[in-house]
Amino acid sequence: MGSTEMVHGLHAVQALLERHADRVLKVFVARGREDARVTTLLAAASKAKISVERVETQRLDKIAAAAVHQGVIAEVRPMAPWSEDDLGAAVENAGAAPIVLALDGVQDPHNLGACLRTADACGALSVVIPKDRAVQLNATVRKVAAGAAETTPLTVVTNLARCLRELKERGLWVVGADASARQRADEVDLKGPVVLVMGAEGSGLRHNTREHCDLLVRLPSLGAVESLNVSVATGMLLYEAVRQRQRP
Repeated sequence: MGSTEMVHGLHAVQALLERHADRVLKVFVARGREDARVTTLLAAASKAKISVERVETQRLDKIAAAAVHQGVIAEVRPMAPWSEDDLGAAVENAGAAPIVLALDGVQDPHNLGACLRTADACGALSVVIPKDRAVQLNATVRKVAAGAAETTPLTVVTNLARCLRELKERGLWVVGADASARQRADEVDLKGPVVLVMGAEGSGLRHNTREHCDLLVRLPSLGAVESLNVSVATGMLLYEAVRQRQRP
């Protein structure tokens, strides 16, 4: 496919058509799917003048390589990573209290993909990763992210501590996850503009990153196993922020 990516699933493709129609080259829809969600999606594609091809489900299965596609796949130009300036501009324009997720040196592409997917589901503005000593966006990450890599921008920074400092200057609170923190995540106000910072697998937050956190929080752990997988912990912390925001 060269420089194009395949994004599957109704939600992911619909989100792309609404937010980034200029990057969608073509939409494939299973022959015979005529329900309301597909009708809405076809209308969005038609409005953006994007060609739609009706194909057999078997062909979609082949394109999606065993991933769940729900009868819809889009061929897209990949989203270029954001720079720190792009992130800063997005924070300025975000209006309501944005959530940014920062990952301090995550190594496993499956973890980065899962974090992107959860960040997308929780409406995060962007996922920030360092350029060095951390996994970058690759085919495995994209596959695990199941379309989220094309809807939630990844910001790649040369210096994470400096990026956190700049986000603080823009009014965001920096909240780091740490198993030994005194306060639990649900005891802290996460309703305002926040950067949630997760450490790497095993080693957690680096000293320099920890120094730039306004608060450290732990997640409730009732089991015998000490540490949660970073993508599971990320999901729990993001969900806590969303839960607090949805409380009346």
